[in-house]
Amino acid sequence: EAVPPDIPMAAMVETPAREPDRDRPWVWLDDRKAAIQATRYLLSLGHQTVHHLAIPSSTRTSQRQAGWREALKEAGAPAPAPMQCGWTPRSGYEAGQALARDSEVTAVLCGNDDLALGVMRAMHAAGRAIPGEVSVVGFDDTPVAEFLTPPLTTVRMDFAELGRACFAMLMALTEQKVALPRPRRLEPELIVRESAGPPPKP
Repeated sequence: EAVPPDIPMAAMVETPAREPDRDRPWVWLDDRKAAIQATRYLLSLGHQTVHHLAIPSSTRTSQRQAGWREALKEAGAPAPAPMQCGWTPRSGYEAGQALARDSEVTAVLCGNDDLALGVMRAMHAAGRAIPGEVSVVGFDDTPVAEFLTPPLTTVRMDFAELGRACFAMLMALTEQKVALPRPRRLEPELIVRESAGPPPKP
């Protein structure tokens, strides 16, 4: 927003809380929709609620967290307090240790795949089977996700396409093909693998 108007600029941003003005040449991956998809999926498997490990956000309201809340509210499911974490597997492991001690926890949506990796390790150390006792879903679909044991169900965020879309906006500006590109939202994709399943039977 501080860039002078005579300098061509396009920006990759976190999901805005509301649709930006048409004169903002912004592009983003729809974190809110991605979290809604992932939470709905876990609820559709029969889980009564979904716990959430939140990554840090540079905005006042994390749209991943907002989407998780929205899906729970839509389903009439209780919303446990989100656990504020860092970015790393260690942070996920420490949060996972606390979750593993609670037998009511059967589904966890992690703010990224590194947190999911840590949660899976904590659950394994506590003797809680994935997905037999606890389902874990990640975020981003990093290269290691499909090679974990079990392979991680996660939301694919296409960062390469994000870069291409942003660069295309910038090129359109510098080549004066358009006066000003419109904001653009990129869609997430839920990648279903083996780390999530129905909750254990009572």
